[in-house]
Amino acid sequence: MTPDGFLLGGTPLYSPTLKSRAITMENPRGEKGRGGMAGGGRKGAACLPNLAKDQVFEFAAIDGPGAIRHIWITVQNEGPFKLRNLILRFYWDDQETPSVEAPLSDFFGICHGLTRPHESEFLVTPEGKGFNSYFLMPFGKRARLTIANESGRDAGMFFYQVDYTLGDAVTEETPRFHAQFRRVPQTTMGQDYTILDGVRGRGRYLGATIGVIDLVPRRTTWWGEGEVKIFLDGDTDYPTICGTGAEDYVGTGWGLGEFAHRELGAPISGETYVSLYRFHVRDPIYFSSDVRVTLQQLGNDATHGPADPYGVMGEFLAAGKYRKDHPEGFFEREDDVCSTAYWYQTLPTGPWPALPDRALRSLRLSGALGLVQGA
Repeated sequence: MTPDGFLLGGTPLYSPTLKSRAITMENPRGEKGRGGMAGGGRKGAACLPNLAKDQVFEFAAIDGPGAIRHIWITVQNEGPFKLRNLILRFYWDDQETPSVEAPLSDFFGICHGLTRPHESEFLVTPEGKGFNSYFLMPFGKRARLTIANESGRDAGMFFYQVDYTLGDAVTEETPRFHAQFRRVPQTTMGQDYTILDGVRGRGRYLGATIGVIDLVPRRTTWWGEGEVKIFLDGDTDYPTICGTGAEDYVGTGWGLGEFAHRELGAPISGETYVSLYRFHVRDPIYFSSDVRVTLQQLGNDATHGPADPYGVMGEFLAAGKYRKDHPEGFFEREDDVCSTAYWYQTLPTGPWPALPDRALRSLRLSGALGLVQGA
């Protein structure tokens, strides 16, 4: 609480210790009184003219202590292959391992290299064109933000702005923001998909963006019976927190339509491509030593396993029957799953599994071309 007792969006109405700064192409060091100087103050360098093939562009380098409050990025949307292969990597306090490593569009809340007009608690994409993050990102000694063009060709103009404060009371014990992308192109029958693992430290699991490409899409089947499991502080075989299904994890039920709310939603829910998200803000999930998050691969589907005489879900429910392989009628299945997990933890970061390569990141995106915003 501030001395006068008032907060606006969690920040004081005035602070004698915090200094507001912004980094853009025209003021790359965020210096006081030096914004918009290029071209004699007439918008002379609004963007990086071309993010070249294989270029790693450091778009912010800030000496701390401080906290990033907002990031805005926009690029020319030339389809999912480009947006899935522009890779964000953020580094805190001289670490060589990035604390954030994810494709541009996945980090900002939509999977499969797609965009949508979208707003949640932390991520906003107005008109599906601008990428905005409001994740609080504290740093001690320094922060370094990069974007790598791993698309295999020039990416054109790159616009950005990083808004931050200096003078924040950041210590070694302050958890730092993290985000990590994963993808498995075909999950293994009977094995849970891993959203997050390998975290050691103290902090808070914030949530995830999860994408599914249904490998056996039919309108009368359902992929999302799997439970989200959250293992905390030494949990082994069974988690401390366990949900009841994918659509339940994002707060709805009985299947999944498209919707968006502050802490949960599904911006895309088609027959084949699905993108959903969940943030734990008012239901915080804290850990003191470690955290692991998984998603069961369960659904109602007759493609794999023992024959089902009642066919797809609607048919066997209408007949009053259940499948025989699980008491509740659920069916083990395989799908193409990706995710970006968001969390806070004390440093050091990692080690992490390698980021999926371009071929794996790009697999099956051609099927999403018809879902491109504005197409």
